[in-house]
Amino acid sequence: MRHRLQVVEELWESVLRQECGQKMVDLLRQLRDLCSPEGQTTNGQASSAVELIEQLNINEAIRAARAFALYFQLINIIEQEYEQKQQLNRYTDADADSSEVDDFPSIIYSTNQREDDLPITKGFGSDILTTQVKQKGTFAALFPLLFQLNVPPQQIQRLISQLDVRLVFTAHPTEIVRHTIRDKQRQVVNLLQQLDASEHRASAYPWEAAEVRERLLEEIRLWWRTDELHQFKPTVLDEVDYALHYFQEVLFDGIPQLYKRFKYNLSQTFPWLEPPSTNFCSFGSWVGSDRDGNPSVTPEVTWKTACYQRKMLLDRYIQSVKKLIELLSISMHWSDVLPDLLESLELDQSQLSEVYDALALRYRQEPYRLKLSYILTRLENTRDRNLSLYNRETPSNEDAPMYRSGADFLAELRLIQRNLTETGLSCQELENLICQVEIFDFNLTQLDIRQESSRHADALNEILEYLQVLPQSYNDLTEEERVAWLTTELQTRRPLIPAELPFSEKTNDVIETFRVVRSLQQEFGINICQTYIISMCRDVSDVLEVLLLAKEARLFDPLIAVGTIQIVPLFETVEDLQRSRSVMRQLFELPLYRALLAGGYAKTKVETIDASSPSLPLPLPSASLTPNLQEVMLGYSDSNKDSGFLSSNWEIHKAQKSLQKIAEEYNVNLRIFHGRGGSVGRGGGPAYEAILAQPGNSINGRIKITEQGEVLASKYSLLDLALYHMETITTAVIQASLLRTGFDDIEPWNEIMEELSARSRQHYRSLIYEQPDFIDFFHQVTPIEEISQLQISSRPARRPSGKKDLSSLRAIPWVFSWTQTRFLLPSWYGVGTALQEFLDEKPEEHLKLLRYFYLKWPFFKMVVSKVEMTLAKVDIQMGRHYVQELSNPEDKPRFEKVFDQIAKEFYLTRDLVLKITGHQKLLDGDPILQRSVQLRNGTIVPLGFIQVSLLKRLRQYKSATTSGVIHSRYSKGELLRGALLTINGIAAGMRNTG
Repeated sequence: MRHRLQVVEELWESVLRQECGQKMVDLLRQLRDLCSPEGQTTNGQASSAVELIEQLNINEAIRAARAFALYFQLINIIEQEYEQKQQLNRYTDADADSSEVDDFPSIIYSTNQREDDLPITKGFGSDILTTQVKQKGTFAALFPLLFQLNVPPQQIQRLISQLDVRLVFTAHPTEIVRHTIRDKQRQVVNLLQQLDASEHRASAYPWEAAEVRERLLEEIRLWWRTDELHQFKPTVLDEVDYALHYFQEVLFDGIPQLYKRFKYNLSQTFPWLEPPSTNFCSFGSWVGSDRDGNPSVTPEVTWKTACYQRKMLLDRYIQSVKKLIELLSISMHWSDVLPDLLESLELDQSQLSEVYDALALRYRQEPYRLKLSYILTRLENTRDRNLSLYNRETPSNEDAPMYRSGADFLAELRLIQRNLTETGLSCQELENLICQVEIFDFNLTQLDIRQESSRHADALNEILEYLQVLPQSYNDLTEEERVAWLTTELQTRRPLIPAELPFSEKTNDVIETFRVVRSLQQEFGINICQTYIISMCRDVSDVLEVLLLAKEARLFDPLIAVGTIQIVPLFETVEDLQRSRSVMRQLFELPLYRALLAGGYAKTKVETIDASSPSLPLPLPSASLTPNLQEVMLGYSDSNKDSGFLSSNWEIHKAQKSLQKIAEEYNVNLRIFHGRGGSVGRGGGPAYEAILAQPGNSINGRIKITEQGEVLASKYSLLDLALYHMETITTAVIQASLLRTGFDDIEPWNEIMEELSARSRQHYRSLIYEQPDFIDFFHQVTPIEEISQLQISSRPARRPSGKKDLSSLRAIPWVFSWTQTRFLLPSWYGVGTALQEFLDEKPEEHLKLLRYFYLKWPFFKMVVSKVEMTLAKVDIQMGRHYVQELSNPEDKPRFEKVFDQIAKEFYLTRDLVLKITGHQKLLDGDPILQRSVQLRNGTIVPLGFIQVSLLKRLRQYKSATTSGVIHSRYSKGELLRGALLTINGIAAGMRNTG
């Protein structure tokens, strides 16, 4: 890795020398050398750097910013390549190292022992849950560990049978890097791999490595001359294309390998156990279907998204079938063919006579090729029809033979597979294709619909006022009155909403969204879109409103209580998380809702409602929802913004435990959907440790997690990294489900955490919501307004309230702003005060207790580790520079008081984290991460100074424009462009945006 870093630095300097001259290279070196060894800003450095930067003209400042941004992205490539090789080596070496599991304590894990009663006094705890598997994180390490710990095979089998890992791609505005640049990065990766090969291959000629270096230099120069900023605000369909990019390049071909890894490693330790279904790890998407706060996501866009996803799949399936036609050249002269294949060929001939006429002679003795040619034609007809649907045209080939579902296509592939097997043959390409169809069907991902709760209430309010149904406005009803009316209305098939919609655009959009879901399910099958998420869900009525609107779109039949839509409440703020228990309990008490979960009244003991309605039964799709499964989503972002990091994490932890208990009371299976962001302040961080830190009962082999913005590039750009990421998540789900420590159920520990959480929340809110100068401080000191002008998302940075307050600001730009200024405040503020107040009560005794928590309690260790990682990225002196330079002169005295309050909390939190972990310096427990952070910090420092300089000039220009006197040599556009380039660069350096 050191060698690669050196190579890249040499190439970087060489490109800059050619493009900008030696003077720029010397300046960049000078700026970097000002940094302290730890990568933090020093007081002396600030004045020296400012003096240097203030002398730069706008073009020089922009070039310097671009140079540092390029450097960070090259470093990211090297680190990703290194990580990929490390994961690959760990995986291939796992069998040789499997003897290491003998070092674990021998724990009897019998079927008559409660899973949460494992002996915690014999070393079983976070040591086992993290130390060994943290090094591996693979199936090859997991299954020997389960065997060593005597986990009953029947429990493993039960868990594997219901294993359900869902990774949901979102379009939140954190993908700051253009895909044009991503393509450049991928080319650099390919060339670095070629360089590795030429340097390590014994037979390589010396000139080969030199030639690859020259090509690398050329590629980086092309990259330098490519604009980093998005040229236009992306449309929603652009975002769909960005997300599909990872399926096209990596996941479509990579997913079958994940199943093979699981199956192979399971058979090595438990050969008698059955592997999971091929789609145990599947994908969802909000891209093109999440309309919360994004008016650009219309019903038509969601329809086009589904068609677009199918197009990508059909194109790939067509390629695969063409390849199979080349491969399966089996002749009937030399191989038997089963009667069922010959019968299917006769049927194909009658339906596709033109294919028979064209190819029967060529393939007269090659039945597999002929069969695959029929399959290919059907796929092409299906693709052509899909194109017509995308364009909302009547398909011209409606009567042509085609596949109405992936199941029909799969049946034909299995017919070929069965014939090959029966005659002693196999085909890996065919096996891969079958696996891909089983996982992706014809849909690629499940589209989750999301909308904010008040939109449903407002829509119903307008509908009911138009129809004069209620004596008063629906929005004026109490919660009890709403639930009573909704429950009554949900027991009739009588339509409420007219076919023609004489309502406002917003209300019509809500109604049309449900109607398009109905159309999607009819065309694509229920799996394309069956989840409806209600953000800012607070009450039972929020859920029943959605169910009523679903009934009106014929997604739910109240007479039999059968539906094809799964309603998912999203609890986001701390208050909503606390209310989630009563909301879900009340829902489970409603006979209608319980029957919906069960799959209809016929599958429950609940009495059916009066069936006197004259309406005809609703033609629901034949497939139904998973019986007795309730999905609940928990929001990390808004709860953190609302109450701070510690309080947010604890409330989510508690909510999971209580929701699981309530679900068990009503015999409902619970799937928690974790709305995690990329940054620690929004629930991000290592997914493996985060899953192990969840209450074990809340997982039970099922988990759903959002994958957002920048994490897509860091996790899914390279095949081996993507596979390892999915494998570690699956491993953690199995581990957390089967190896529960019981620490979460120790009541005195919970009481201490409750106390710490309350104190942390109070201190956090005293700054964020009660300090009168804080909002002004935030808007002046951070680049929030400039971030809002980045063309990185189709969704606005603020909710449509028209106010510039914290409540309207979305969590992503909130975190993004603090990351840019190096405060990273949402990820740690309030933690230090809470810990200190606890220690003040009994200093020695409580410090020992907190250290014990850190060693033994996965939840507490996860929280402290995330805070430690964030603190290592904080540069409080750089934050001071932002305050000093960007504050208006008249505001500086009051802003410095706010800064002093933040700085005091930072130093307190840092010192206490070091005390608890026993580290001398932050991240001593992870030297590789520590070195990476230091390396980046040092180069981010000068980029921060450049950003402040450009922001200052930009704001002075705006101020001068307001006053009517402009003395700037530069236009507003030039200054804004420079500022936005520094935002790109710092985001690349931090490997984090929002």
